[in-house]
Amino acid sequence: MNVKKIVSGALCAVMMVGTLAGCGLGKVGSPNNGEVNMNTDQTEFHVVSGISALSSGYEDNPCLNAMMEEAGVKINWEVMSDSLGEQVNIRITGGDLPDAFQAVGFSNYDLARYGRGGTFLDLTPYITPEIMPNLYKILEENPAIKAAITQDDGGIYGLPAAEMMGTGAIGAEDDLSIHSIQQFSMINKKWLDELGLPVPETVEELETALRAFKDNDMSAKVYGNAPGTTVPMTFGFDQWCWGQNIFYAPFGVTNWSDVCMDLRLTPEGKVVFDCVSDEYRDAITYYHNWYAEGLIDLEVFSQSDTQYISKCAQGYVGVATWWEVSELMADHAEDYVYLPPLKGPDGKCTVTIKSAGSAVNSGNLSITADCKSPINLLKFYDQWYVGENVMQLQYGPIGVYFTEQDENGMWLTISEEEAQAEFNKSVGELKSANEVAGPKLILSDYYSDVFYMEARAVQRLEDLENFWFNYVDDKTFYPVDCVFTSEELDIQDLYKTDFENTVREREALWLRDGGPTDAEWEEYKEYLSKRCGMDRLLQAYQDAYDRYAAAE
Repeated sequence: MNVKKIVSGALCAVMMVGTLAGCGLGKVGSPNNGEVNMNTDQTEFHVVSGISALSSGYEDNPCLNAMMEEAGVKINWEVMSDSLGEQVNIRITGGDLPDAFQAVGFSNYDLARYGRGGTFLDLTPYITPEIMPNLYKILEENPAIKAAITQDDGGIYGLPAAEMMGTGAIGAEDDLSIHSIQQFSMINKKWLDELGLPVPETVEELETALRAFKDNDMSAKVYGNAPGTTVPMTFGFDQWCWGQNIFYAPFGVTNWSDVCMDLRLTPEGKVVFDCVSDEYRDAITYYHNWYAEGLIDLEVFSQSDTQYISKCAQGYVGVATWWEVSELMADHAEDYVYLPPLKGPDGKCTVTIKSAGSAVNSGNLSITADCKSPINLLKFYDQWYVGENVMQLQYGPIGVYFTEQDENGMWLTISEEEAQAEFNKSVGELKSANEVAGPKLILSDYYSDVFYMEARAVQRLEDLENFWFNYVDDKTFYPVDCVFTSEELDIQDLYKTDFENTVREREALWLRDGGPTDAEWEEYKEYLSKRCGMDRLLQAYQDAYDRYAAAE
């Protein structure tokens, strides 16, 4: 497919809740009729929102508070990072709806389902010059954005979000998302040097290094931590930027997708599921031995992101994955280098890229049927589509993250030295503490008219282009903005949750306990096909892609 497309997604784990299929429709309102609810009595609203585990909260955010004052509303924030998807499921299933869901990461499937059922309002009639002038202007000037958030029934059930940040910004030929490879693996080079070992290039060399980390208790030896605290290798099972998928590359798969677990598009345009491939089986069989020996953290299936970050920051860990080294390893960051995708026992190394969301998505702000005065709430959210506001919501307030404007009127960011002196945080930590998750539409021209792309983002794009993409042979990915028919959505509704849960449960079981045997493997594939609708899912995704490709 054509890769000259910027694709995006929300940053780090809290935004990647995934499809909330399996929920009931909750408290279903009247079907949307395209009319505006003119009631403006309500001025206090309850919003359930995802939030980064590193965020300091939304109550005292000066930008949010200024926008509330401008709109004449008060928002009571209910924020959560852990168990977000589970809590949202409970709310919708039980009919305990807030006025809006923010930063939940609803998929197009979720939006269409809950929109048609009346749980979410159709926002189309509210996007007008009178109610939402900022967003209206953007959609008038960028019809592709409006097309990307409009469901096949013509409704808009979520406000647009995008971060037009791709490798084209650093001069690359293919303008690929900053999220194209979500997991950057890293290794403690100081420990390697102490042991006289090179940076591994194969799984065998990594195994040797991990065993040496464990046997020599490098956490205690190098950093003076308590004896026995060394964790040779850790990750979060099936997590976004801190998952295990990059370690499957030596066996021919990286099995990540925004659309459905383990879904992949081949260069020939064929849709496949990696979770039934021999390469996938080889990977989980191989890594079970590491887990059994204690080379892989025994807590990979249970730890939260907060526990994971703490463990890494204290210098316990030899190998891990995350968005970047400095944010994860804190004071020990200089001791780490990127661990490249490794060659497997037969010399394989296959790294695929992911779309990480379409160029525009609408899964981060939906108004529910329980909202009595949508106009008032939407006037607050319309201010998210002003350059200086979205700049502060993404990075931090003026006076904190942004210090002054240069001669061109561009906002300048705080330096590392200033951040440490004033806030005792790195620039990255300052951003994480102040970032507000939600429908942030960062247009490309903001980087030339409003503020400069952050140095961390430029660095990550350069790392992708100059390091990680060297291990990518093919840049094909399944486009997350495929539009599905009602029948295809029904197939996903019927099967997708069971399919993904079965794959996840079996993978965890085999990594932990060993296997699968030949008999277990055949039974697993048959179960996915006959009980979890794998073949019907595959056909639905194939048909949607074929239509998408034909329309390009």
